[in-house]
Amino acid sequence: MAEKAHVNEQLQDADSAFQAGDLAVYPAHGVGRIESVESRVINGGQHDFYIMKILDNGMVIMIPTANVKSVGLRCVIKETEVPAIYDVLREQKGDIHDNQTWNRRYKEYMDKLKSGSLFDVAAVFRDLYCLKLTKDLSFGERKLLDTSKTLLLREICTALEEDETDVWKTIEAFFVSNNGNGSSDGSTA
Repeated sequence: MAEKAHVNEQLQDADSAFQAGDLAVYPAHGVGRIESVESRVINGGQHDFYIMKILDNGMVIMIPTANVKSVGLRCVIKETEVPAIYDVLREQKGDIHDNQTWNRRYKEYMDKLKSGSLFDVAAVFRDLYCLKLTKDLSFGERKLLDTSKTLLLREICTALEEDETDVWKTIEAFFVSNNGNGSSDGSTA
């Protein structure tokens, strides 16, 4: 589908070398800044690493430059791709896996978050947000909802260079109109 084409395009972008100061996305952790590119001797061999600091929590990750593709490190989406992400959020899902147990949904959603695709992250957020409107989420699902919201907001805000509050209002409006009663449940996920 078109979503997979975007993912492949993003992974191809990762083939180009990152430089210190570049913003990049590490799957399941979100947007970070490449602080430096360093060489280290490990097991007797010289290896190059990207030193990346995640913007949201300050976590520092060492990523071997040779493994960029396999770990899913990619460039932040382009501003022109944001409408496609919004389309995923607007998409109505008839059956939100309500017949699955929470732990099966959890595994499926976790795999999507680890994929590194913002389209998958948006789908997880959409499904869990809509499910939350109809039933109580398990602790794990609530945690995934929060994680997907954070990953989604941070990357869209970075792509659009907009404030998180403004982007959240835009996203929340999709669910207010989909909820059918003209109001959200009052929570902020």
